Amino acid sequence: MLTALHIENFALIDHLDLRLEAGLNVLTGETGAGKSIILDAIDAALGGKANQRLVRSGSQKALVEATFDVPKEIHTWLAEQEFPAANGALVLRRELTLGKTLRSRSFLNGSPATRPQLEGLRQKLVEITAQGQTVQLGSPDRQREWLDGFGGAPLVTQRQRVATAYDAAAQAKKRLETRRKADQQRRDQLDLLRMHRQDLEQAQLDDPQELENLAQEHDRLNHSVDLQQNSYAAYQILYESDTGESACADLLGKAEAILIDMERYDPAITSILGMVSEALTQIEEAGRAINAYGASVEADPQRLEEVEERMRQLKALCRRFSRTLPELVAYRDEVNQALAELSGEGQSIEALEAEVEKTQEILGDACAKLTQLRQGVAQKLETRLVNELKPLAMDRVQFEVELKPITPTANGADGIRFLFSPNPGEPLQPLAETASGGEMSRFLLALKACFSQVDPVGTLVFDEIDVGVSGRVAQAIAEKLYQLGRQHQVLCVTHQPMVAALADAHFRVGKHVVEAVLAKGANAGESERTVVRVLPLSLSDRREELAQLAGGESHQQSLSFAEALLSQANSIREKL
Repeated sequence: MLTALHIENFALIDHLDLRLEAGLNVLTGETGAGKSIILDAIDAALGGKANQRLVRSGSQKALVEATFDVPKEIHTWLAEQEFPAANGALVLRRELTLGKTLRSRSFLNGSPATRPQLEGLRQKLVEITAQGQTVQLGSPDRQREWLDGFGGAPLVTQRQRVATAYDAAAQAKKRLETRRKADQQRRDQLDLLRMHRQDLEQAQLDDPQELENLAQEHDRLNHSVDLQQNSYAAYQILYESDTGESACADLLGKAEAILIDMERYDPAITSILGMVSEALTQIEEAGRAINAYGASVEADPQRLEEVEERMRQLKALCRRFSRTLPELVAYRDEVNQALAELSGEGQSIEALEAEVEKTQEILGDACAKLTQLRQGVAQKLETRLVNELKPLAMDRVQFEVELKPITPTANGADGIRFLFSPNPGEPLQPLAETASGGEMSRFLLALKACFSQVDPVGTLVFDEIDVGVSGRVAQAIAEKLYQLGRQHQVLCVTHQPMVAALADAHFRVGKHVVEAVLAKGANAGESERTVVRVLPLSLSDRREELAQLAGGESHQQSLSFAEALLSQANSIREKL
C-alpha cells in the first residue's frame, strides 16, 4: 500500500508530506481546493504523463516521492530487475526539471528506472479510477480486459496460449504468402531466363572474338579489288616487273653475283654476301607469297552480305543485353547455370499450406477453449456484479456479458459486450447507450468490488466516483468503498458526507494564501502565493468538516448532523 507521499513544487503544492493509512482514506475540500493535484502527483510518481504546468510557477524543479509497503513478490521482482532494497519499502521518485524543454527522470529505490519498468510496476501497485473513466465502460476492448481479469490465472494463461497460437498462425501464413510471391517471381525469372537462353543459343555464341574477326573479314571483302591490285603491284616490285624496270629480286641477284666475285679476292666479303643472299631469299619468298595472296583474293558479295548480317545480329544482342560480346558469351553460361538452380529450387507450397492449416486448427482449438472459459467466467461475473449492484440502489438491474464469434485475433475469437438494463421491463442494451452518469459510476464501483478478490493491486484510487448521487445511493457507495478498504487500501476524493464519515483516515485539502519569498527584481504585487495544504483531521476536526460538507455552515444543527453521520458510520462498520 501507499504509506507516504512527499511533494515539492508540484502545481500549487510548495511542500507536502502526507502519511496514508490502511483501509479507506478520504480527501475532502471545496471544489477547486486541489484534491485532484494529490492524485496527479501519485500518477506522476508512477510514470504518468507530465507537462511544464506541473512545475510550480517560479520554480525550476518539481519532485514527487511515493513510498509503498509491498508484498514479497514485488521485492522478488525488484531483485530480478537489480534494484536495491530500501529497508523493505519501495520508493518511487519523479523529478521534473524546466529548461528549454521539460526534463523528466524517474528513480526506483534511488536507481534510474525506465518507463516500461514503471508501467509494469504500476499495474501491481496502484489503480486510479476517475469519474471520466466511466467512458471506458463502453469500450469492447476494456470490457474484454475486465472479463479476462475476473477470470483470473486460468483464463489469462489460456489467452496467452491463444496469442502464441495466433502468432504462429500469422507467421505460417506470412511464410506461405512470401513463398507464393517468391514462386511467382521465380516463374517470371525462369520465363525470362529461358527466353534469354533461346535467343543466345539461336545466336550460336561460341567465339568471344567473333565480332572482331568479322570486322576484319568485312574490311577484306569490302576492299577485295584494291587488295588484288596492290598485291600485283607489290609482286612486280619485289619479284617480277613487266614494266622493264628491275625488280628487287633482280637487283639483289646482281648484287649477289658481284659479291661472289669479290669474295674470291677478299674473305671479308663473306658476311656481307650472306646477308644479301638471305635478303634475296626472303624477297623471293615474299614475292611468291604476295602473288599467292593476290590470287586468293576474290570479290564475294554474298559472303560480304552474310558477314554484315552476322555483325548486325551480334551488335543488336550486345545492345539488348548491355554487354560486350565476350560478356554476352559469359552471360550465356550464367543463364544456363541459373536455370539449372531455379528449376530445382523450392520448398513445397503444399507443405506450407498444410502448415497454415495446422496452425489455424491449433488457433481454433485454443480460441474455443478460451471461449468456453469466458462463458463460464461471464456467468459468474453476471451473478456477482448484479449482487454488487443491488446494495447500490440498483436491485432490479439486469446485466449480461454477450459473447459473439468473430474472426480469431491475438485476444481470441470473441466479440465481447456488456449489456445492461437498469429498469424492469426494458430490454438489454449496450452499457454505454443505456446507463446514466450515476449508474455508470455505481457500475464501475461494483466492477471494482467484483475484482477485489482477484486484483493484485494494493491501492485503489477513486476520484469523485460518487459524484451525481445522493441519499440512499450515496450511503450504499460509502459502504461499498468501506468494504473495498477491508481488502485494499482505498484513497477516495469525495464530496459525500457519508463516504467521509466511514473513512479510516480523513484529510482536508484546501488552498491558502501565504507570504512569498520575493526573488530579486520581483514586483511588490507578487509577495503573496497560493498553496495547497493537506491536513489529517482529528475526531473534532472531522465533525467540523462533515458539517461543512452537509450544510455549508458549522452551526449547531450541522454539527448534530455530523455527529449523527459518525454514529451511523460506526454502526455500519460493526454491521459490515
